[in-house]
Amino acid sequence: METMDAAFFVPAHTEPCEDIAPLARLNIEKTLEVADRLVTLCREPQTFEQALTAMLRQYGLRLNIEQYVLVGSTLRSYLAWLKDTGKLQFIFEDERMLWVRA
Repeated sequence: METMDAAFFVPAHTEPCEDIAPLARLNIEKTLEVADRLVTLCREPQTFEQALTAMLRQYGLRLNIEQYVLVGSTLRSYLAWLKDTGKLQFIFEDERMLWVRA
């Protein structure tokens, strides 16, 4: 997206703009920042719920049910991506799935 050429861009969560590159770079930086925080958190094995709670606390967020579902889905996507890139792995312990740094 950073290199797309168009006369006008209409991002979902901000004002329309003519140059999308700065916003695209910021989005990538924030995505990598969240991923790094999650990898750091998983130095110790974490269930999904533990990881979600810790991340919400780090960012000072309180959620309603709709936000919980959306953020939970996003966190699961991060976990899967970090597993696919070899940064995290999962183990099963005491009938619980735990995420831990690879």
